[in-house]
Amino acid sequence: MSDTPHSPVSNDSDVLIIGGGAAGLSLALKVADQARVTILSKSSLDQGSTYYAQGGIAAVLDEHDSHDSHVEDTLAAGDGLCDREIVEYTVSRGRECIEWLVEQGVKFTREQEDNAGKDYHLSKEGGHSHRRVVHAADATGKAVFKSLAAQVMEHPNITFRINTVAVDLITTEKLGTSDNRCVGAYVLNEISGQVSVHRARFVILATGGASKTYLYTSNPDGASGDGIAMAWRAGCRIANMEFNQFHPTCLYHPEAKSFLITEALRGEGGLLRLPDGARFMNEYDKRGELAPRDIVARAIDSEMKRLGCNFVYLDITHKPDSFILEHFPMIHKRCLEYGIDITREKIPVVPAAHYSCGGVMVDKHGKTDVENVYAIGETSFTGLHGANRMASNSLLECFVFAFAAAEDILEKLDNVILHDNIPPWDESQVTDSDEDVVIAHNWDEVRRFMWDYVGIVRTNKRLQRAQNRIELLQQEIKWYYSKYRVSRNLLELRNLALVAELIIQSALNRKESRGLHFTLDYPDKLPSPKNTILVPDNFHGGSF
Repeated sequence: MSDTPHSPVSNDSDVLIIGGGAAGLSLALKVADQARVTILSKSSLDQGSTYYAQGGIAAVLDEHDSHDSHVEDTLAAGDGLCDREIVEYTVSRGRECIEWLVEQGVKFTREQEDNAGKDYHLSKEGGHSHRRVVHAADATGKAVFKSLAAQVMEHPNITFRINTVAVDLITTEKLGTSDNRCVGAYVLNEISGQVSVHRARFVILATGGASKTYLYTSNPDGASGDGIAMAWRAGCRIANMEFNQFHPTCLYHPEAKSFLITEALRGEGGLLRLPDGARFMNEYDKRGELAPRDIVARAIDSEMKRLGCNFVYLDITHKPDSFILEHFPMIHKRCLEYGIDITREKIPVVPAAHYSCGGVMVDKHGKTDVENVYAIGETSFTGLHGANRMASNSLLECFVFAFAAAEDILEKLDNVILHDNIPPWDESQVTDSDEDVVIAHNWDEVRRFMWDYVGIVRTNKRLQRAQNRIELLQQEIKWYYSKYRVSRNLLELRNLALVAELIIQSALNRKESRGLHFTLDYPDKLPSPKNTILVPDNFHGGSF
């Protein structure tokens, strides 16, 4: 197992995984006994979204719950756009995923304090009609990451490279053939500054979402939509990018960065209050604080704009101290670092971009439109979430489709060979940049106008302003990319701007309000919901 970019290992792999979150690590472990695997990470593994996931994993484990109930809750949250077949398939594999994670060493919270009880403690979150969220206190992602990473580090067939950034996929179309198969990727080593060819039989896009497109987000810095952008440039269709989920409750504090307050806190009785202490959620939805995230986020946004305040409060102080410390130890600790004792004080919160419900179109095996490329996790569009993701279905999706993709890859492994004669990265026409301020300025501008014009509430005028600005920025970025050597900041800006363009176009195409997409110009739903599918110019046709 290698953990540095300087290890004396080959640039050839059977399976190249770009991204090291829950989906990528799971797939790696599933195929590594039979295949050579390389995982590329822009930074250390613990900088991805998985590590910071607080809530849990939705799975039917209680005798009073049922698969049908989980399916119906998911369909209701998805507001008419979920693929029922995919929802049923995903829900049916929930128990299998939990059992596998336990085998990997994940210690989920049990009903008994000594962790020896037979039953898991199940939380209830927004949109769920039953308690079905398996968790490890309020740090489920951290527990999952540590267990999976430990297994990955020990496996002799897995190489992990940090400080490496995928520049683009290498396809046979780009090499001058008539078909469109992926044969590897160009990869930047941040330490040396060199771009190399990494050949692979299969490439997995597991780079997470694109919420860094927005100014305020709960996501880590790496969530710049890299996998979505690379897939689009390679010829993959992209779907439903207009559905950006804004987490209703991120900590509002000048020193806090991207710290969300888990939805489970509301599930366990937390109340949303205005600055004067009044509750308001019941005026927006009969489910109150347990309404789906899009409704809660819009309600908070509406009240903030109505009152001209910068935040609202989330209040759990009416619960016993022992209850809060047992169920939310990490939140209690982090808030204390900012001078907030959640056992005594209300938590100031604001909405922030949290999850991309759209992404690279895939089938039930995670296969994309380009042969030998798979997309899993938040990078993908499976049809599970529809117009709005239900809480804690995302980690479930990561494992289910990682397992499915692994099964498909292993069946084909012996029939795919490494491609010869891939040309090296061409730097003959570029120089070192002497004005990186352009990158920083454009990065900031994209995120600001996306927040202002393509945020929680939209209008045609706002979207058109955003479209005009992104077109100008794209021209600047393309010119800059053609003139200067690539860097992580430049690559992320390039991907961020492309994803922003896809979000804007998708939002303009949807002439209704549905789920996470709310526009004042089209406040009603259309009678026949359809997915928003964007097709690149180099699309060669899909099989699903």
